[in-house]
Amino acid sequence: MTTLISGLDHVQVEAPAGCETDAQAFFGAFLGLPELLKPEALRARGGAWFALPDGRQLHVGVTPGFMPREKGHPALRCRDLAAFRAHCEAHGVPYRADAEAGVPRVFLRDPFGNRLEVVEGAHESVLLTPAP
Repeated sequence: MTTLISGLDHVQVEAPAGCETDAQAFFGAFLGLPELLKPEALRARGGAWFALPDGRQLHVGVTPGFMPREKGHPALRCRDLAAFRAHCEAHGVPYRADAEAGVPRVFLRDPFGNRLEVVEGAHESVLLTPAP
């Protein structure tokens, strides 16, 4: 079968109405992601979009009846997890570190309570069934 999917464009995390300032402070100022201009047709919905260094995007979308995600989460990559942990500590952002999945990583919460993962390097990709 021909692969129809060519890659990942963006991930979206949910947030309550009025989240923009907190999203800009966390994803913009704290994580250092540049904010993107949302398409005109989507601006009235609220939220904010951020650029990732690899060309992908992270969207913060307003969700009525918002509930933080406890398990589902985006995993962001970093080159130096020790430096990221020190950055979290310097800004009073709690995290939990482990290497359970075979790579060093930390879990933390965004200002809305959503779970985020930051991994040093990348999770290994091993195909379950080799491609024909």
